[in-house]
Formats: sequence, C-alpha cells, structure tokens
Amino acid sequence: MTSASLFRLGLLTLFLSFLSPLTLQARDASQTDAPISLEEGVPDDAAILERIDDIFAQLESLQGIEASVQSGVVTLSGTTTNADAIDLAETLSSRVEGVVAVQNQITRDASVTNRVTPAMDAARGQIEAFIRYIPLYALALGVFALILMGGWLLSRAQFIWRTISPNRFVADLISTFVFTLAFIIAMISALSLIGATAFLGTLLGAAGVVGLAIGFAVKDTIENFTASVMLSIRQPFQPNDHVVINGEEGRVIRLTSRATILMTLDGNHLRIPNANVFKGVILNYSRNPDRRFSFMLGIDPEQDEMEAASLGQATLDKLDFVLADPPAVGLIKELGASTTDLSFNGWVDQRNTDFNKARSAAISAVKTALEAAGFSLPDPSYRISIKGGAALPTQPVSAVVEEVDTPEEASAPAQAPDVPDTSPDTSLQERVDAERRAKGEDDLLGNGGASEL
Repeated sequence: MTSASLFRLGLLTLFLSFLSPLTLQARDASQTDAPISLEEGVPDDAAILERIDDIFAQLESLQGIEASVQSGVVTLSGTTTNADAIDLAETLSSRVEGVVAVQNQITRDASVTNRVTPAMDAARGQIEAFIRYIPLYALALGVFALILMGGWLLSRAQFIWRTISPNRFVADLISTFVFTLAFIIAMISALSLIGATAFLGTLLGAAGVVGLAIGFAVKDTIENFTASVMLSIRQPFQPNDHVVINGEEGRVIRLTSRATILMTLDGNHLRIPNANVFKGVILNYSRNPDRRFSFMLGIDPEQDEMEAASLGQATLDKLDFVLADPPAVGLIKELGASTTDLSFNGWVDQRNTDFNKARSAAISAVKTALEAAGFSLPDPSYRISIKGGAALPTQPVSAVVEEVDTPEEASAPAQAPDVPDTSPDTSLQERVDAERRAKGEDDLLGNGGASEL
C-alpha cells in the first residue's frame, strides 16, 4: 500500500468520526419525538376504568377516591385523610395496562370530624374485640395462677430439697430455681392460650438481650455469688476457726452470700469478698489441733554447739505442755559471724495449750537452761575498719576476768524453772460466739456441706 492510499484512508476515517455523533443525535431525536402508536388488543377507556374501580374497591383507604379515563389518561379525584393513600392510588393506576398518564387531583381531608371518627371506630373495635376475648383471658389467667401456685407449693417443700442437698444454702437455691421455672412455664402457657406467640418470642428475645447486658454489668457480683455457693458446699473452714486468708489473719465469724467475715486478733471485723476467698490461699490453724512452734538462739562459736542443742532439746522434753509425739528437736541452724544459731522445735496441743504462751515459755526455759550450763548467748558483734584515715587513739582499759566453768566442767543441767500459765486464751473465741448469737444474719457454714479438710 502506497503513502497516497494511506493518506486517503486516514481522511476517510476522520470524516466518519465527525459524522457518527450527528447520526446518533438524529436517531435519539427521532425516537423521542416518535408518536404513540395504536396497538391492537389494548384495553379501551371503559375497561381501564372498570379495572381501576375494582382495585380501589378492595382497599379501605381508597374508598373515597374516584377515577375517570379519557384516551388512556386517568384522572384521580376525591378526598382522603391518609397521605399514603394518595401515592398508593397514583401508583396502582399507572400500573394498569393501557394507562398512558395519571393526573392526580386527590386532596387531603383536614377536617377534625373525619379524622376523629376513624379513630373512634378503631377504639370501639378494640373494645369489642377485648370483650369477646374476656373468657379466653380469664382461662389464660386461671392457668397461669394454677401453674404458679403449684410451683410455689413445690418450692416450699423444703424437706424434698434438704433430702437432695443437705446444705441449706444449696437447698434454697434449688427451691428458688423451681419457683422461677414454674413462673416461666405459667407465662408461656398463658400467652399461648391467647395466641400471643409472637409477643412471647419478642419477650424471650428481649429477656435474652437484657440478661446478657445485666450479666456483663454485674459480672463481679455473679462471680462472688458463685464463689459463695462453692464455699458453702466445700466449707474449707468452720465458725471460730483460726485462719489466714490471703495474708489476713483472724477467727471466722460467718460465711454470707457476699463475704467471709473474720474477727482479727485485735478484735476488729474484717470482710473479705467470697470471690477472693475462693481463689485465694487459706491457712487453717484450727483443723489440726497439734501445732509446732519454733525459735532460734545463738551461742558463742567457741562452745560446743552439739551439747547445747541436746541440752535445749532435753529441756523442751521436760516441759509439761510440749508433746512427746512428735518429739521436740534441737538443731544447728547455721554458723554466723559472731554466733552459732541453734533452732528448737516443739509441738503443743492447741485444745489444752495456748500456742503463743507455750512458745514464750519454751524460749525462756531453754535460755535459762543454757545459761545455767555455762553457755553464753552473745550479742552480734561487728568489726569496723576505716581506710585512709589516721589510727584512732586508744586508751588502756582494765580487764576483769571472771573464771567460769567450761561446758565440760559444768554441773548437770538444772531443772527447768516453773513455767507460766499456758492454758488457752479463749477471750477471742468468746467474742466470736457472742457475735454469732447477736447477729441474725444467715450463716452458710455448718449446714451439711462437705469439708475439704
């Protein structure tokens, strides 16, 4: 193909590109201005009017609207109190086959009488419907009351729930659950009788959403209540037990549905949330009557530590309040810079002996026996060295040397001195008992629950 041919082809393409928009515009104009053609089988005006009248007659809101048809053009007239009816009439008329256009001349009636009358008629209809349903409502109410009364009587039969669960708190929970279940069954039965199943579904859905929201809002309260149930069932302690809960020490007054109440060793009230008690560490001193006490004493490193330990152990064995089984023990704990530390252990029966009094008396007895046998219990001494300074001036001091017997030359250990009274101190226990008698608050302890210990 030559260059001249290519040039003529390009001019032809450019001419056609200019000619195409003009052709499309002419085509669109011809389609827009095209006349409405006559088609065979299209309904005439009478058929269109009859069809529209039949449609309007079936709708109560369109009863006051009139229609006329001329050459396929529908004219709507009349009055109505409902604004939606105006749009509905125009929409339905335009959808009828053969309608070319719709002229909407419907006016909205704003008179008070025409607006009040339908409302009065509707209210009258509701009252008449209610009167017709009164026997059914009475039956539904009777069924509701009958089921609810049966559930209430069943929930009050405590001997049944106490047989199922000896724990009183758990038995009360079962009783409450039975009554709640009876209420739900009564409500469902009554609503089903009056045909309000849709309302029942809505009610249950709303109850689920509200319950979920309340559950998140009172999450801590629910956790605390659940812990109360578990503590009531397991009962890791009893009233007046000496316990340490998460570092808080005292005697148990009571267990409520919200908190565990202690009386501290100072006589103060202490409330610990049950959720913290259930998840916390509980140390119970009262569940095992035998309890071990221990203490340490330091002697001179130059003295015989084994003989000192044996002497201290023998002294503990001679004390009346120290149990023979398990036996008392004297051990070398560690070698310090200025003393040899000895550890002494003994067991007491807390039912007959006060723990703190016994420990105090044991320390005094062992110390007296060691000193009587010639063992010295020196205070810790420290050597201070000052670097980079002049020597401190010293002054001669006179030394007083006292001759003492060595442990080997010492006489036999003296009898342990008379110990003070070690009988149990029951003043705090009496306060707890008085507190339990004075308060009428429910106590979840000691009601048949299984014990963990």
